Amino acid sequence: MSSKDKFILILGCFDTKGEIFSYLRSCILACGEKILTINTGVMESADHFHVDFEADTVALEGGLNLADLRGMRDRGRAMEVMSTGAGKIVSRLTDEGSIKAAIGMGGGGGTYITLYAMQFIPLGIPKICLSTMAAKDLSRQVGNKDIILMPSVVDVAGFNGIIKTLVRQAAASICAMANVDNSVNDSESGRIAISMFGNTTACVDRCTRLLEEKGYEVLAFHATGIGGKTMEALIREKCFDAVLDITTTELADELCSGICSAGPERLTAAVEMGLPQVVVPGCLDMVNFAHPDTIPSQYNGREFYSWAPDVTLMRTDEAENAILGKQLAVNLNRAFAPVAIVLPLKGISQIDRENGVFYRPDTDGVLFDSIKSNVNQYVPVIEASRHINDPEFAALLVETLLAMIEKSRGNRTGVL
Repeated sequence: MSSKDKFILILGCFDTKGEIFSYLRSCILACGEKILTINTGVMESADHFHVDFEADTVALEGGLNLADLRGMRDRGRAMEVMSTGAGKIVSRLTDEGSIKAAIGMGGGGGTYITLYAMQFIPLGIPKICLSTMAAKDLSRQVGNKDIILMPSVVDVAGFNGIIKTLVRQAAASICAMANVDNSVNDSESGRIAISMFGNTTACVDRCTRLLEEKGYEVLAFHATGIGGKTMEALIREKCFDAVLDITTTELADELCSGICSAGPERLTAAVEMGLPQVVVPGCLDMVNFAHPDTIPSQYNGREFYSWAPDVTLMRTDEAENAILGKQLAVNLNRAFAPVAIVLPLKGISQIDRENGVFYRPDTDGVLFDSIKSNVNQYVPVIEASRHINDPEFAALLVETLLAMIEKSRGNRTGVL
């Protein structure tokens, strides 16, 4: 389907904001675009324009009859049902390749539903939400999606000069973004996802240069929780050809309730998508907390290091490393594409090296032994007598990954 055959999706509560959405629709039509509309309001739809997916359809997709939902008079339940229904519709439209961009408007409820539905639209398809809530912390609702939040300044309720100006600008923005040509890929060989931290920057930088010399485009993700979540999400959206997971520290934060947890799904996407991957237990010597007074009392007496005034690192102990090693191995045991684990025996972070503040070879040894004892025979474990930031270690990682990519390509073409 060509871009000219696709639609700009408008979604929102047309029942209470029909006049404003009608104006948004007319602005987009004036730019020569085709439109699909989804009404997520539970009251009677305003008769301002044709609606492709009315509220009754959305409600049924969310699991309830619209009349029953109205009868409940429960705003929270209504938002849950309508957001679920809108998400299902958007997901289908995305799978069909019908959407070239999406735009929504609203206050608190409309913003929530819009941002929820936009979670089902892949990276690269423009998304704008004109919202009264744009100045708030909406990081949880936006998640790892490339959604642009545009402040409405005034409430998206009455029609006035301010909101009219901003709607025109939002319409012009989404139309312009929808027609950007994203087909050009500067990468000659493919894309590789790589995970990094300040403590592994030297290794990541070296690997990036080596891979770029081979024609690969390398995208780095900061392992701060949202970084890992985003990397996993984009892997599932088929944005990459391989993964070089150097910094798996988010596993430690998930285990110990640190501030950089990426959730239980970390280190699962490449396995599920069948991508070649090389994995390093980078920075599993540390758990990230904020200011010292925010550290849970259960960790009183542990070993800490102040990385920055607002970043306090806790050294993982042997018991935690035994668990982390098993988790890493078990996740990778499910891989059906080429995978390898590479262990830097001289230290797994910048501060875990000889004379470093977290240098504990015996504790690292527990991590390494746990990995080796829990991994199956099909996952090779490469032990390198190097520190994670040594240039030779980076070269080994790249060499290993490139060999896997070639093996994977050979298997897909039937070449053994």
